Amino acid sequence: MRPKPLQPILLRERISWLRNILTLTCLLLTASPLLAQVKTVTGTVTDIQNEPLIGVSVVVQGTATGTVTGLDGGYSISVVPENVLEFSYVGMKPQNITVGLQNVINVVLKDDSQMLAETVVIGYGSAKKRDLTGSITNIKGDEIANKPATNPLSSLQGKIAGVQIVNSGRAGADPEIRVRGTNSINGYKPLYIVDGLFNDNINFLNPEDIESMEILKDPSSLAIFGVRGANGVIIITTKKAKEGQTLVNINTSFGWKSVVDKIGLTNASQFKELYNEQLTNEGATPFNFNNWNANTNWQDAIFQTAFLTNNNISITGASPKHSFYLGVGYAYEQGNIRHEKFSKVTINASNEYKITDNLKVGFQFNGARMLPTDAKEVLDAIRATPVAPIFNDEYGLYTALPEFQKAQINNPMVKVDLQANTNKAENYRASGSIYGELNFLKYFTARATFSMDYASDNGRLYMPILKVYDPTVSGNIATLGTGKTEVSQFKQNETKVQSDYVLTYQNSFKEGTHNLTATVGFTTYYNSLSRLDAARKQGVGLVIPYDPDKWFVSIGDAATATNGSTQWERSTVSMLGRVIYNYKGKYLFNGSFRRDGSSAFSYTGNEWQNFYSVGAGWLMSEEEFMKGIKWLDMLKIKGSWGTLGNQNLDTAYPAEPLLKNAYSAVFGSPSIIYPGYQLAYLPNPDLRWEKVEAWEAGFEANMLRNRLHFEGVYYKKNTKDLLASIPGISGTIPGIGNLGEIQNSGVELAATWRDQIGNWGYSVSANLTTINNKVKSLVQEGYSIIAGDKSQSYTEAGYPIGFFYGYKVDGIYQNQAEISASPTNTLATVTPGDLKFADVNGDGKITPADRTKIGDPTPDVTYGMSLGLSYKNWDLAVDMMGQGGNQIFRTWDNYNFAQFNYLDQRLDRWHGEGTSNSQPLLNTKHSINSFNSEYFIESGSFFRIRNVQLAYSFDKTLLAKIRLQALKLYVNAQNLKTWKHNTGFTPELGGSAIAFGVDNGSYPVPAIYTFGINLTF
Repeated sequence: MRPKPLQPILLRERISWLRNILTLTCLLLTASPLLAQVKTVTGTVTDIQNEPLIGVSVVVQGTATGTVTGLDGGYSISVVPENVLEFSYVGMKPQNITVGLQNVINVVLKDDSQMLAETVVIGYGSAKKRDLTGSITNIKGDEIANKPATNPLSSLQGKIAGVQIVNSGRAGADPEIRVRGTNSINGYKPLYIVDGLFNDNINFLNPEDIESMEILKDPSSLAIFGVRGANGVIIITTKKAKEGQTLVNINTSFGWKSVVDKIGLTNASQFKELYNEQLTNEGATPFNFNNWNANTNWQDAIFQTAFLTNNNISITGASPKHSFYLGVGYAYEQGNIRHEKFSKVTINASNEYKITDNLKVGFQFNGARMLPTDAKEVLDAIRATPVAPIFNDEYGLYTALPEFQKAQINNPMVKVDLQANTNKAENYRASGSIYGELNFLKYFTARATFSMDYASDNGRLYMPILKVYDPTVSGNIATLGTGKTEVSQFKQNETKVQSDYVLTYQNSFKEGTHNLTATVGFTTYYNSLSRLDAARKQGVGLVIPYDPDKWFVSIGDAATATNGSTQWERSTVSMLGRVIYNYKGKYLFNGSFRRDGSSAFSYTGNEWQNFYSVGAGWLMSEEEFMKGIKWLDMLKIKGSWGTLGNQNLDTAYPAEPLLKNAYSAVFGSPSIIYPGYQLAYLPNPDLRWEKVEAWEAGFEANMLRNRLHFEGVYYKKNTKDLLASIPGISGTIPGIGNLGEIQNSGVELAATWRDQIGNWGYSVSANLTTINNKVKSLVQEGYSIIAGDKSQSYTEAGYPIGFFYGYKVDGIYQNQAEISASPTNTLATVTPGDLKFADVNGDGKITPADRTKIGDPTPDVTYGMSLGLSYKNWDLAVDMMGQGGNQIFRTWDNYNFAQFNYLDQRLDRWHGEGTSNSQPLLNTKHSINSFNSEYFIESGSFFRIRNVQLAYSFDKTLLAKIRLQALKLYVNAQNLKTWKHNTGFTPELGGSAIAFGVDNGSYPVPAIYTFGINLTF
């Protein structure tokens, strides 16, 4: 038998072998992606002491996939080699680790000392917060972004201890800010510094263009600002480019707002009942309401559901040599009252170029065009009787009010509608700076900045001919007022020019044992203002047309022309120095000095004044004996003392009084009248700026792996040398002098807790401030400054500034026997149903000497709370705030020049023995019930849900597919709910330094609802 050929056998084996190889390759190719998707990574997360960390978030970067560590610090997660794991834990530095071929990834997280290393702006430079001994609060721009506010300060309400913010609710209005109480009878406004330029307000800024805000409150941080630092300083840094790719951001929102807290007033039937009862009590004939059968709610008539929108776009880019930022914004907001509207266009541009590694130059510019609202008041709407109809369809006119009102009060829609948009105003603002900065000799930095701010405001007011339907006059049409048209116009320009030359030395010696930052500087500041006012009436000429193009003072009767002007200029020159030093990073010293020379006192020889401060701190947590306390991450004890200045006065040159019109004289034949003039007040050769001496002591602490931050401080400020008017003797010319002292003291507490548990994150923060205000001395014993529309606000030694003065109320006289048994009222003849005043001085009589303090507009305590909750891409933030211990004085209904509608609380009036012990009888002839007394005092305490925001951020991996960097959708609710005790629209009531907290028909604060989108690509 022949053997088989060997070659065919080998060929078949080779083919079989190749087939097996091909099959195995296909299996491997098929299985490899499957194997990549089923990889499980495990590991343990510990701290630097090798203690396991519970609840560490382990997330696959760019996705919602994640887990948390267990009790032993262990975790397990499914990944692919290309994934990046993000390990994060509150109070520790996050870490990102690429999976690759690793199956076990153990991680050691280190404490995050960012809070200690945080850099804050302090004026003429910046410093690490850990090295400072004062009270400085830093607010990031993100905290005020996406809020429905045209003024960025409004969004700070309730967020900062020691800062009281009052929002008016009016579209475009500036909030009122008092830092640690009211420091002077001459003003309370803080100093604003925008990119280094001193300013009086920041209403021209777009909130979206703000990078950060620092609020300075203590003497060690304020003394460097000299005569401008007494009322606190708010430093605003606008956005600038950061090195990296070019980014475009678009942020737009829209929404609506409405008045939700309306004043409780009587309706038509209730008004008729009370008014006729009042007439009966006064011995008059009841009013015939046969022709007045409406039931009008005037608040509903004038208020509207208003629309608002904010739109912003910014472009930013930077390279190692060059950076730029450009932001443009447009805001439009309707007011609570019909036809009110406000708009603002803003631009923010900055550019910086590095000429060399040590030399850079740049500029910063902020501009705005604002169209202020033609603001209307609510007084007519809350005073007008509800029995009058709004409109007469037959005549096409608004209806006049009944006989008991029409001579003094108009139909509220006359001003709201017929006089809508008759006040035209335009405000322009341009603010900017150019600078150069040179680093030399390794430790030195020299910076020169030239800044300028120019504001141009102009406005025109037109008075049209107003006609209403009135069935009581001939022809049924009545013309209100003079029946003639008028126009007025103003133009105001203000210029601020500032130059700063600052040299900074920064160095560490002996391997960090000594650390020093020293700053010296020279600065100049110039401020001028000019204003022209003019007006003309129709006179005997033609009617001025209802056409805005004709509303100029070149029209009208020249014989009726009036005019006036205001102008002033002043300047300061200053030298300054500051030292920030620490020894071994734990013993801190801050010292500052400023010498200001002001032209305002050049006439007295007191133009120069010195201001200075010292501060010390101890970082106890850096001591060796504290190292064993694991739950304490940082503890700093601090204190400071210093002197500050105040130049917030109504007059530019208090040492040089203006002339005012006085008695005229007649001389000659024919007789000629020669006008006479006299000084507004007697000059004082020793006059000087007000000075504040302040000190504080407190601590800061981080605990529980930096999740809990807590700080507290006690402060005391004494404003001395108050500039006050000295009354003349028997009608002679008054004087002015540095005669008075005001003290503010209190406690500030703030705490924040932040934590994260897996995909869940949450934070809780709170702040609380107590305020104790007292006038220590004023001019002379018994001297009082009286202010307010009802002369209700007093400033007097021994009491708080602007306290309410009047009679205490012990109830209502119920019968004649009670009147006979009570102290004799010498103020007026009283009857049952009248207010019963207290005999404060105990002399058995009710006299003016029984008047006393009946209220205080300064709150005893202010507070705020914030809650934050996040889950994956969702974020929820809730802000709350409130105050307590202050009172409100209600004045809007305390007048007898006309009959007003009644507060609904008057339904509980006294109308017989035992019917009421709080509401007096209805009788306007009983003047005793209109005297300033506790009857008009209301509680100013309130609690408000200030802001609620829900936001969703889309996954970055998804956005990358459509070439987007970030996309956020959000919904926001502001002023959602207020719990209050007063009868007015709002418990937030501002005012002047000596008359505030008065409800004279306050404007309502609305609830605001907005939706928005924030897009970056």
